[in-house]
Amino acid sequence: MTSHVVVGAGPTGTATALLLATTGDDVRVITRRGTGPSHPRIELVAADATTRLTELSGGAATIINCAMPSYDRWPEEAPALSAALLSAAEATGAAYVSLSNVYGYGPVDGPLTPGLPMRPTTIKGEVRTRMYLDGLAAHEAGRIRFAEVRPGDYLGVAAFALFNLMIAPNVLAGQEIVFPADLDVPHSWTYTGDVAATLVAVARSEASWGRAWHTPQTSDIPIRAMAARFAEVAGVPLPSIREMTALELHAQATADPVMAEMPEMQYLYRRPAVMEWTDTATVLDLKPTPLDDVLRELATS
Repeated sequence: MTSHVVVGAGPTGTATALLLATTGDDVRVITRRGTGPSHPRIELVAADATTRLTELSGGAATIINCAMPSYDRWPEEAPALSAALLSAAEATGAAYVSLSNVYGYGPVDGPLTPGLPMRPTTIKGEVRTRMYLDGLAAHEAGRIRFAEVRPGDYLGVAAFALFNLMIAPNVLAGQEIVFPADLDVPHSWTYTGDVAATLVAVARSEASWGRAWHTPQTSDIPIRAMAARFAEVAGVPLPSIREMTALELHAQATADPVMAEMPEMQYLYRRPAVMEWTDTATVLDLKPTPLDDVLRELATS
């Protein structure tokens, strides 16, 4: 019987564990507090993954990492998590699938493709790049099997995402949306359930190792259009929406540690950021959940 270790039980970790369990595999979910989804095939373990991951990964076919430190603590805390994941994979023989994002590409003219070189221009991009290159080096040296999954901006219930923080609540409350972005450039959006499907497909495919994979994209429409579509699906009027000024962003960044991380990521929101995922469709046989289904779930949650 195949078993897996999933590190983290946020929306993506939870969806990944449930998908593995409901399709017949055993799953051990590791979080600091022992939280996670309830299922007969899922074991919840309270542990610090940076110290006990090797011990808890024995016999697993795959370690799937869906955890990261607090958004404002990546440089300080991510290296220990990354080292623990690599060590556990090498010591146990488990394959290692890392959930990441597109920060490592840096600003790109044209579509974001999974074969682009890593050219980060931000602190968080450097963190993600180092995690990927360390995993890839271990794979190429024959010490582990490694692959990475990269989504776009998240859409999904409870996801830590700007849509959930700054768009959806305002649409439902009929309040002005003020968003730090060019509201009219194409932008890729990924449903958390499709992230889980990609992680599981990569974990189960012999063709997936030694590279990065992009998740299926639910939509590439601009932020203004996404807000309008959400309002239509929710059956409410679209409130006014405008671009946040530099002064407003500075004020929010000064007041909130998470918003303080936003200025360096502005390049992803002030130019087209569209992900190409042809390989995922053809090799892993995946397709995205329809946008209206995702938005309806958000509107009724």
